[in-house]
Amino acid sequence: MSTASSPGTDAPVERRGLSPRQRAQRSRWIQYGVLVVVVVVAAVSADWGQIVSVFFKPEFIKSTFEDGILQALVKTIEYTAGAFVIGLLGGTLLALMKLSQVGPYRWIATAYIEFFRGLPAIVVFIAFSLLPLAFEGLTIPWDPYGVVWLALGIVASAYMAEVIRAGIQAVPRGQVEAARSLGMPAGLAMRKIVLPQAFRIVLPPLTNDLILLVKDSSLVFMIGVAADGYELTGFGRDLANTYSNLTPIVVCGFCYLLITLPLGILARRLEARTARTR
Repeated sequence: MSTASSPGTDAPVERRGLSPRQRAQRSRWIQYGVLVVVVVVAAVSADWGQIVSVFFKPEFIKSTFEDGILQALVKTIEYTAGAFVIGLLGGTLLALMKLSQVGPYRWIATAYIEFFRGLPAIVVFIAFSLLPLAFEGLTIPWDPYGVVWLALGIVASAYMAEVIRAGIQAVPRGQVEAARSLGMPAGLAMRKIVLPQAFRIVLPPLTNDLILLVKDSSLVFMIGVAADGYELTGFGRDLANTYSNLTPIVVCGFCYLLITLPLGILARRLEARTARTR
């Protein structure tokens, strides 16, 4: 007896699998489940009493603020602001040198950028702290600000130079040609037309460089500043040694977040605005 279906009868419909949308939804739920399991296991296995005692001891949090953490926060901002200005000026000069038609300028800028981008910032700080030993009688003004600004600014300028160079090259060449056709000198066209647009383009990545400078200011302790010149990390480390507890370091870490988180939000908004403008 034949079991084949007649030509006029519909063949059985095969069972279909999950649609792409259903598979994606299932994958998300699996990931949520894994995350919940990890969080629960970590929360159950952690020794919260020890964590609070070592990292979040209330009396040490209060003492950290009473001992002058706000002054250390202001010092961190001052160190970062001065270094950013030096890095921005130096980075602009290096970017122009790297785009110059004069060969030696390009070679010097390239060597500088590659050298200081390849060095850890801590090495630059150590080198600056040893300069008075290498050059007798050498003094850097506005101590300790001068040393910190120069050490951080030299490293920052190497990174900012590449960002600014990319911004200059992103400006449409036709605008420069139009300015030159109207008789505007090349230098004036660069100052009045190219650089304003370039800085508008690179503002978001420059904000990210500023965030990195805030964190790099923690290396100030390498030059051995006095207690009234402490930035956040030096201040927190000194108190942690005094109290034999890590709570001051944690409090200083949250103070860094008070600076970097708003800057991060600003950078994202600038990126979004730049994208909408384009």
